[in-house]
Amino acid sequence: MTRSILPSTTALQCFEAVARHLSFTRAADELFLTQSAVSKQVAQLEELLQHQLFSRARRHLKLTPAGVLYLAEVTRILNQVDSASRYILSYGSETQVLKVATQPTFGARWLIPQLQGFNDQHPNIHLDILNQLEPFDLQQGKADILFFFGQGSWPGATCIELFGEDVVPVCAPGLCLAENIEEALQNESLTLLQCTSRPEVWQEWFQYQGLQMQQSYQGPRFETFYMCICAAQARLGVAMVPRYLVAQELEEGKLVIPWGNAMPSSGAHYLAFPENAGEVPKIKKFIAWILARDGVARDEMQDLFKS
Repeated sequence: MTRSILPSTTALQCFEAVARHLSFTRAADELFLTQSAVSKQVAQLEELLQHQLFSRARRHLKLTPAGVLYLAEVTRILNQVDSASRYILSYGSETQVLKVATQPTFGARWLIPQLQGFNDQHPNIHLDILNQLEPFDLQQGKADILFFFGQGSWPGATCIELFGEDVVPVCAPGLCLAENIEEALQNESLTLLQCTSRPEVWQEWFQYQGLQMQQSYQGPRFETFYMCICAAQARLGVAMVPRYLVAQELEEGKLVIPWGNAMPSSGAHYLAFPENAGEVPKIKKFIAWILARDGVARDEMQDLFKS
């Protein structure tokens, strides 16, 4: 069996501090150790790694090429240990962590407002809200709950439909657009803002209006709807976004719908969880909370997760 090469955390801390200060004395002061103790830890680390990590040039300490490479890895590892330790400090002994993955704009605009009061009702469930842009396998444990937009299918998951949506074109008021899209597109200054997560949305909207447009995929591309909304407010062009995401901006007059032609989206918003996790208490409690606040959810589904 191959022997593991596992230096002590103290040795790694000493190496990182010396590398950062390029001084054994200053590293020792920071770590509340003697200079000889720090030197001994680094020497033992070099012996373990069979590489010299520091060299002296004209009485100045310098990292060797091996030391430079090792420092990047050690810094990352120590940061992870520190983060994990602080993470645990935030929980009580009875706390359960519930990891919830969501697309960024949906999470900010819809999910977060739904969570008001959840912590008061369930103080022993600590929510970790994660941004999710790329598909992943729920069974790998990256998340306990997933919110997604689509056709209601996710590998290895039970999916609950929450609500559908319609999409509308929006822009900053006073952008000087023609009254209909055909005339507006003849204006070479008109810019269609594209969203990476819904690359077909403009093309689908044009087809829904009975139009064939060459420009449907042209325009600056933004990774999220939130960025598209900000770009529209900044007068960069016209964005095609779900109406519920811009309800506040429309009400406040920060955005307007230049052409009153909404299009129902082909998909819907879903909540998903691993197929074998429906009876896990923290998951049942969270789903019951969300369904109680979602007016579209079926009563029988709410009753199922309240039980």
